[in-house]
Amino acid sequence: MSLCKNPELACEVTLQPIERFGFDAAILFSDILTIPDAMGMELDFVEGYGPKFNNPIGDKNHLLRVIQTEIDTKLDYVGSAVKLIRANLNKKTPLIGFAGSPWTLACYILGGGGSKDDFIQVRKWLYTHPDLLILLLEKLTENIICYLTMQIKQGADAIMLFDSWGGLLSYLNFPIYSLNYLEKIITRLNQNFPTIPKIVFVKGGGVWLESIVQLNCSGIGIDWTVDLKSAKKVAGKNCAVQGNLDPAVLLGDGSFVRREVKKLLDSLTEEERKNGYIFNLGHGISQHTSPENVAILVDTIREY
Repeated sequence: MSLCKNPELACEVTLQPIERFGFDAAILFSDILTIPDAMGMELDFVEGYGPKFNNPIGDKNHLLRVIQTEIDTKLDYVGSAVKLIRANLNKKTPLIGFAGSPWTLACYILGGGGSKDDFIQVRKWLYTHPDLLILLLEKLTENIICYLTMQIKQGADAIMLFDSWGGLLSYLNFPIYSLNYLEKIITRLNQNFPTIPKIVFVKGGGVWLESIVQLNCSGIGIDWTVDLKSAKKVAGKNCAVQGNLDPAVLLGDGSFVRREVKKLLDSLTEEERKNGYIFNLGHGISQHTSPENVAILVDTIREY
């Protein structure tokens, strides 16, 4: 949190991988849980556990108080970081700003932090107090729109929405509790910032690709469980596809990394690779990854 809340340090951490690996874009160093923190949840990171709120939801009245909390200027430190990064970043390198999706943020808020049981408490709220869950999702949607608007105004060249836990929802509930709110965010941002690219990533969202593609976003991120060629076919000319090497590949040796990267790229035709395809991992990079393997990954893609 000290890194997140200090614009100078957030800028340094954002620029380090660009300087070391020369990636095609930079992504803001921050965390998806800055919004719940600003809503009074008091975010902390506990070693061996992960994100945890020091002020977890105790009951319905507590949740209502959180929903009614205005974040106002509490996230200005993120805007300051974006502005500083944009000033220090090569003008040809775009900066990606981001936010968690309403459903994913609700998972952490109602779960008290991270979860080892697939956020069962959150799904309990869904079936016992759906009215309160919807109130929370609507509030988060407005906060996310304001948050991303601030990032764009401070210099973010593209934005990405991470629905990290969308895959936990049932086939019938995903459109109601996640897709609906993703659409509201993308629609509003398209109205206000039509030229800013918008990417939507739903982990475990392979079964809903056809619906996600209809969001009128610029790109969809796919996790490593999705067939890349099939996703490209579903996306068609609607949007780009971003993905989707299994992050665990980078835990292998260098020759294994090269082989798996080539295998992934070989699965697309030259035309498919050149039109609306962005190479990426299928989820976040593991903290146990060797930086040398990242260099091998980048070199392999560029040689290809």
